[in-house]
Amino acid sequence: MTEKQQLEETVESGHHGAFCWTEFAVRPLESCKNFYSEIFGWKFQENEAGGTEFQYLEFGLDPHQPFGGMFDIDAVKNGGDEPKPHSNVYIAVDDADRTAAEAVEAGGRILGAPVDLPGVGRLCQIEDPTGAAFFIIQPESKGEEAR
Repeated sequence: MTEKQQLEETVESGHHGAFCWTEFAVRPLESCKNFYSEIFGWKFQENEAGGTEFQYLEFGLDPHQPFGGMFDIDAVKNGGDEPKPHSNVYIAVDDADRTAAEAVEAGGRILGAPVDLPGVGRLCQIEDPTGAAFFIIQPESKGEEAR
């Protein structure tokens, strides 16, 4: 198995502790999309994750195998404050609730309680003891195994 195949299998299966998704919160969306497309060759396609509230694009080298998402940040949707562009990393876990509790015990802080995102899984934003934030996600396919 090649290194690329191993990486694809890890992301798709959601092995506990593996990075599995990256998001970019940007402004303006179209010029950032063009930037990443030009320098990395990423292909973009719309995803229904944003519903009618906002446009959510998935990206990857192959549009049918995305490894990340991108959306336009909006001050109105963020309580009037102009949020700073940023990226989010997602780490796969077997049990989001248990992992969140373990993070607190280890000195981390929960920034948002675990929530279910239909069609995706259960996720939670955590801050490590130094203040670095990340998301954990229990892929929906693991939900039955963990509960």
